[in-house]
Amino acid sequence: MRVATDIGGTFTDLVYVDENGNFGISKAHTTPSQFENGVINVMESSGINPESIEMFIHGSTVVINALTERKGAKVGLITTKGTKDVLEIARGNRPDLYNFRYQKPAPFVERYLRLEVEERLNYKGEILTPLNEEQIPDILSFFKKENVEAIAVCYLHSYKNPIHEKRTVDLIHQLWPEIAVTASHEITKEWREYERTNTTVLNSYVKPTATSYIDRLSKRLTDRKVNGNSYIMQSNGGSTTFEGAKQSPIHMVESGPVAGIYGAAVLGEILGEENIIAFDIGGTTAKCSLISKGEVKVTTDYYIEKTDKTSGYPVKVPVVDIVEIGNGGGSIAWIDATGSLKVGPQSAGSVPGPVAYGQGGLEPTTTDANLVTGRLSKKNFDYEVDLEKVRDAIDQKVASHYDLSVEEGALGIIEIANSNMLNALKLISVRKGYDPADFSMIAFGGGGSMHAAALAKELGVKKVIVPVASSVFSAWGMLMTDLRHDYIQTYIKKLNDMDLSEINSTWNEMMDHAFNQFLDEGIDKGQVLFHCFVDMRYVGQEHTVKVPVPNSVWTSDTVEEIISRFHHLHEQNYTFKLLDASTEIVSLHLTGFGKVKKPTINTLITTGKLVNSALKECRPVYYKEEGWVNTEVYNRNELEPGMNINGPAIIEETSASTVIYSGQSLIVDSYGNLIIDTGVKQDGNF
Repeated sequence: MRVATDIGGTFTDLVYVDENGNFGISKAHTTPSQFENGVINVMESSGINPESIEMFIHGSTVVINALTERKGAKVGLITTKGTKDVLEIARGNRPDLYNFRYQKPAPFVERYLRLEVEERLNYKGEILTPLNEEQIPDILSFFKKENVEAIAVCYLHSYKNPIHEKRTVDLIHQLWPEIAVTASHEITKEWREYERTNTTVLNSYVKPTATSYIDRLSKRLTDRKVNGNSYIMQSNGGSTTFEGAKQSPIHMVESGPVAGIYGAAVLGEILGEENIIAFDIGGTTAKCSLISKGEVKVTTDYYIEKTDKTSGYPVKVPVVDIVEIGNGGGSIAWIDATGSLKVGPQSAGSVPGPVAYGQGGLEPTTTDANLVTGRLSKKNFDYEVDLEKVRDAIDQKVASHYDLSVEEGALGIIEIANSNMLNALKLISVRKGYDPADFSMIAFGGGGSMHAAALAKELGVKKVIVPVASSVFSAWGMLMTDLRHDYIQTYIKKLNDMDLSEINSTWNEMMDHAFNQFLDEGIDKGQVLFHCFVDMRYVGQEHTVKVPVPNSVWTSDTVEEIISRFHHLHEQNYTFKLLDASTEIVSLHLTGFGKVKKPTINTLITTGKLVNSALKECRPVYYKEEGWVNTEVYNRNELEPGMNINGPAIIEETSASTVIYSGQSLIVDSYGNLIIDTGVKQDGNF
């Protein structure tokens, strides 16, 4: 049996699949103080036998929480003489240009804990100044006196030659073996000193926390006789071992959310859909990503806490290209100083939760608004719902301010939330040169199916797919993942005078390193698959475009084909191409997949029942144009392949509801997925 668990802001999800391809799901409330308790709770509620688990895959928010809540370790930084202030200098990418009170984000390491060592390499990796090893003991003595809990080592140009970093780490292990330490070359071999230094620091910052959590979870699993292989979901869409995650926990920064994106790509492949907009709404956030021609886009230009007011903190590791906003089921509706209605980013979370939970929440949320407008039924909540208390909260906090009815106020909350989500969807599609009409949307998470039909129609997407067990789809995606590692190396060469023997040798060295890492993880060489990319630009440019390249031996014809691909992708991304301009490679990117056996997806058996057999009730639902409309509500568990439903209608399942509107229709496919026709025609009209 394969089991996947995913920790979200509100719920911890579990999906399992047995040897016969039978799936099961379970949900439990997230336990923020001890996340592993939520994992054990959801395993117990699922009823599975822990001893039958052959593979356990886990996605966690422990790293991103430690970063955003500033609950990591006290870090000391060792760096090249003259570069201790690179974290302070950062980049000149001030987003709020005319804000004269703007302040750069404070570094994660205070200046007095950033110490310099005499050593220097040039940009070729050649030693200019040898490492002064005698300075290391004094630095460690100072760090001990200051109660430093983790150390980051980042030397100039060590991405090209890590000899001094390796020696420094060896000395630290000899003199202070119990301290957590990270060297920059272990995390990234890309240039850009600020981004590389910050990423190294952040890995050290979360390393003790992540290690402690993984060790606690591992012990709890062992105590329950879970003896199968255990893996952690990474931000690049693949998984790694528990031990691998402990060494480089920064790769877990988006551990949970990206699993749903990867799952959407797998489901799209099963259904013959190459172009997908993956759309996930959870209790705290909404996330979306674009999958073009079956390819999940991965970037190393990732930031935490980046907004239109602050430049955030760069994390130079491979992360699925994802847009995330603070809008989910628990997002709080509030009125700002100008009298404008806002929804999020503040969230009621799982404690106290929305007002409907009855656990002390006083602020109206998106969930409360959906309940008041009839999109949700109080009968489906885990708690006893006081509907009048929910209505009073919306009235007092929102509706009365604008002299609206409670229903109008609730609908306003939903529309503001939808507007926020629509902007995020446009960021990954329209604003990157893609036509939404060429894509299908896969909607998942507890709230994805509730909002997707309205948003897809507004965006111009013709088809929405709501997968089976949509509320736990990210965990389902983990069951479909392979082990994955990304190897990215700065390699600045002009294409016009490329030394083919040199680049072929470099690719071979990277692949050999990858084979050895997978072998250490128990993956045979025959199970390893490579995808190759290069980051390219026109000579003189700053930013690059990622270009897929063959993973075979490069020839002169290969180079010409790569240049042609680059021109095409550059035009797609930036609306122009310069056919006569020289091009150059900036980085080589090797993605290695350790293939594991995937569970079989079974089609459903039909009994010939009529769709009315799945009808639960007919209840009033409040819509913008029509007001209250009696709407048919169906039990998803009773739907069979081939059944058709016309909107307006609601399809309810455990912890999720799908809403379709007038002029829209739905059909159940052979796997049990809900396929929604949004009413958007071929020309983009309705």
